[in-house]
Amino acid sequence: MIYRKGLVALMITAMAGCSVAQEDENQSSQERGVFERRNTAPDPADDGMAPRKAEQAYARIALNCINKQYPNKISHYLNSAADVAEPAKLTPVFYGCFDWHSSVHGHWLLSRLWGQDLVPEMDEEIAAALAANFTAEKIAGELDYFNGADRTAFERPYGIAWFLQLTTELREIADGKDDKAEQAKTWLARLEPLEALIVGNIKDWLPKLAYPIRLGTHNQSAFAFGLFLDWAARSGDSEMASLVRNKALRFHRNDRNCPMAYEPSGEDFLSSCLMVADLMRRVMDDREYANWLSDFLPMIPSDGSDDWLEVGIVNDPTDGKLVHLDGLNLSRAWALEGMASALPADDKRRASLLASANLHGNSGEESVRTPHYSGSHWLASFATYWRTRRGIGSSGSSPAS
Repeated sequence: MIYRKGLVALMITAMAGCSVAQEDENQSSQERGVFERRNTAPDPADDGMAPRKAEQAYARIALNCINKQYPNKISHYLNSAADVAEPAKLTPVFYGCFDWHSSVHGHWLLSRLWGQDLVPEMDEEIAAALAANFTAEKIAGELDYFNGADRTAFERPYGIAWFLQLTTELREIADGKDDKAEQAKTWLARLEPLEALIVGNIKDWLPKLAYPIRLGTHNQSAFAFGLFLDWAARSGDSEMASLVRNKALRFHRNDRNCPMAYEPSGEDFLSSCLMVADLMRRVMDDREYANWLSDFLPMIPSDGSDDWLEVGIVNDPTDGKLVHLDGLNLSRAWALEGMASALPADDKRRASLLASANLHGNSGEESVRTPHYSGSHWLASFATYWRTRRGIGSSGSSPAS
């Protein structure tokens, strides 16, 4: 693993002790049948607060997060008073990490690092955490929630795209020959009914979608389409692949001169332009893509420079909206690398794309060290997606600095 320059590994500073009030709250949670992580003992890997590798730190963030119910921001459609319940009762698997989608990609993060053997010293702890949540009973609760009235659009498209990335990860691990493969098969089999429901909802929605959603936040269609295609390729669902590919080409084949000068807006965590470019590499061959990219983003330099795209700035990391820009730097990094990976080897733009990717990625990884939950509950997933080249289909190695 090649580590990016400038990265300082995270430290875990949580104390082991709980106050009397916290103990009372923990007892109350147990009485309600809800497990909620509050305070966590220091990580043994800290070794007296010594530096440790980034993957360990990212895994620790997710482990401390996926069963942490509060604070929580739910997007919940209430049909009656019977729908008033705490998050862990509504969605028994994915209730932690502040919101449903962050919990989903927190579980993906753990699956990714575990399956790629990137944190072997934490394998047992990660497997236990995933096994505790991927139970038939808890997943049945998730299915019940999705089957509720007027919930077909729940977490569409961002959260359900991450859910398909999670099952893609497990399916990839399950293709192996070791004990992890057997465990992944068990978890995947339990998740497949929820996967089937979500896929059915997507297939029903896509033909109705008349226009691309070009926001820089959760509703953006280009980012979700990319993950949908990656899922379809791994699962062998040709119908999904065809639906998404045709919609992507219809929406974006004739896009020209994407206005990068208007980016970022103040709360983006996805680039409206670069995510389209990262999507289109999945549906075009390299020469077609190279020509399309020349029209779509004509400002990409061919001199290897890294300063043609300004890094996003966060002035207040405690603000849950402003901190989105830290995620933008990371998602830009993986999009730029994805774009470079799809260009012909002799394309002179590749060097500048990779240089800018490195600049944005390094800045983004620095932000994961924030002690503020508004950013830390999700940024580690973005850093892991970039660091392990997930969208490019690598075996898990980091690109060279």
